[in-house]
Amino acid sequence: MHFADLTAPEIRALPRDTVLVVAPIAACEQHANHLPVFTDAILCNAVADRLEAALPDQILLLPLLWLGASEHHLPFGGTLTATLPTYETLLVELISPLLRDGFRRILMLNGHGGNIDPMRVALRRLDVLFPGTVLAGAAYWDLAADELARLCRGPRTSMGHACEIETALMLHLRPELVRRDQIQDDPPLPKDGLGGLTIAADFGRITRQGAIGYPESADAETGCRMLDAIADRVRCVALKLLDLPTSTPATGPRP
Repeated sequence: MHFADLTAPEIRALPRDTVLVVAPIAACEQHANHLPVFTDAILCNAVADRLEAALPDQILLLPLLWLGASEHHLPFGGTLTATLPTYETLLVELISPLLRDGFRRILMLNGHGGNIDPMRVALRRLDVLFPGTVLAGAAYWDLAADELARLCRGPRTSMGHACEIETALMLHLRPELVRRDQIQDDPPLPKDGLGGLTIAADFGRITRQGAIGYPESADAETGCRMLDAIADRVRCVALKLLDLPTSTPATGPRP
């Protein structure tokens, strides 16, 4: 079920505890020289659509939130962004009306790495306001990390940025938008002896051309297999979230 296609009475008639509300969240930002700035939105929407198609009576799919927290991409231009505090609050305010309306299960399906930290904080804030609900969030590539690692052909087997995974998926979904003559590997700069440490640095300081990874290893056939693997894992996770218990619905948010 697509939220945007339903009427208000149809939404009011939906069962509140047996429907999973899915909020796809992405970004509009630079993706090196070979991918369009809407890459994250295109990929996240594709995964979300596959989920809704697999579980049409159990998923209430919200319209894609294309604006993300992307300030760290600004040095390369081609980026629209909200600040971190604004984005965190935006996520809280996106979901709060649905929880006030009685929906009990939420999944934020993320398609941009910069959204992860504010998404986690937003979920914690919502949990305080709406106890007893199922509030979850994850990047689609984290849910399918093992499957994607087995499919990668290059030396990096996890999601980067404008990397093998994103490039392969775009070659499968929207090949006309990929500038093939501009595809160039951009290995991450070394962090010898600094493993496990978070270092705050924008993309202008950590990449050469705004990518992280090995997009030269990407191809459309692998992208098709990657999308199938991601869609299957997200479907399995959604079913598990639908099985988790909720407590007695609250009458409204705590003051």
